[in-house]
Amino acid sequence: MREFISYAVGCMFGRYALEKPGLVLANQGETLEVYLKQIPDPDFPADADNVIPLLDGDWFTDDIAGRFRTFLRVTFGEERYEDNLAFVELVLGKNGKARDIRDYFLKDFYGDHVRRYKKRPIYWLFSSPRGSFNALVYMHRYRPDTAGLVLNNYLREFRTKLASRRNYLEAVSIGADSSQGEKTKALKEIEKIVKTIAELEEYERDVLYTLATRELEIDLDDGVKVNYCKFGSALKQIPGLDTAEDE
Repeated sequence: MREFISYAVGCMFGRYALEKPGLVLANQGETLEVYLKQIPDPDFPADADNVIPLLDGDWFTDDIAGRFRTFLRVTFGEERYEDNLAFVELVLGKNGKARDIRDYFLKDFYGDHVRRYKKRPIYWLFSSPRGSFNALVYMHRYRPDTAGLVLNNYLREFRTKLASRRNYLEAVSIGADSSQGEKTKALKEIEKIVKTIAELEEYERDVLYTLATRELEIDLDDGVKVNYCKFGSALKQIPGLDTAEDE
């Protein structure tokens, strides 16, 4: 099942496509245009900007859990969608208890990916210090402006959405029509959001902004070990990557 999910993520990035066997985009610098020349009318199109967020909710239309659900609908049909999703989540779970697909993506997908590729991942995970923000990119579609896209179109946008959610909850917490239970719940969520916003601001200030302004070039011929380490703490740390044997 985890290999099936890995294949689905590959389709999200254009590494694979439902309409064509084998690899589609697998060379450095290949673009969506290259993909569309091979797959002119895809049933499940590759992600446009090569950035797929992994967050705790449906904050973006290209959220990985949402895209996986769409993949199931397209691949096996709407009629069997609920049954198929339930089956996937049941297989991911333990002792007969289903596991939400988002929980898997947040907690285990990247570790599975790193192990599958023996610490040479082809998908790279931008991740804030405590993992409140995560965005996946495909290294073969990486461009010098990719970090800038992560910063401007996702990190900052996520922070803006969190601020709007906080404002709404603040209104609930003092609303005359709100029950005490609703107020307590709102205050608890506000506290979490405040901490998350502070984490995102730290990540931008100390790590991602500088990286984005550098517009870092990479050469995949240097290998994953060399290139991944160039991004420092912007990417999810992989224990042992810097000491692993060269490819």
